Amino acid sequence: MLNDTLADALSAIKNAEMVGKFEVVVKPASKLIANVLKIMKDYEYIEEFEFIDDGKSGKFIVKLKGRINKCGVIKPRFSVKVREFEKWESRYLPARNLGILILTTSKGVLSHHEAKKLGIGGELLAYVY
Repeated sequence: MLNDTLADALSAIKNAEMVGKFEVVVKPASKLIANVLKIMKDYEYIEEFEFIDDGKSGKFIVKLKGRINKCGVIKPRFSVKVREFEKWESRYLPARNLGILILTTSKGVLSHHEAKKLGIGGELLAYVY
């Protein structure tokens, strides 16, 4: 039984990276997972991903680069103001300027770097480094 599809997706990606695979299937698919994968692709943690419609909820085929050391969801989904990013970076990321926090904002799903530039806060979803 699946409770948190984003957590399952990031767990599958992390496990595939740890054993050295170059491709992983993430299912079920959702718009939130697609947005998180897009950010991971923009920051070059994954090579590419492709949606496959299987007649049910669909799935993603993710091509890995071997650059992910750790990724996971942040639960509970804490609300973050623009001035608080430093606190959360030090809590979830291993070093300064290493990795990204992914959050949902009024402008969509963004990395914490983009949210800082736009000057908006949101709710933390995940971290990747």
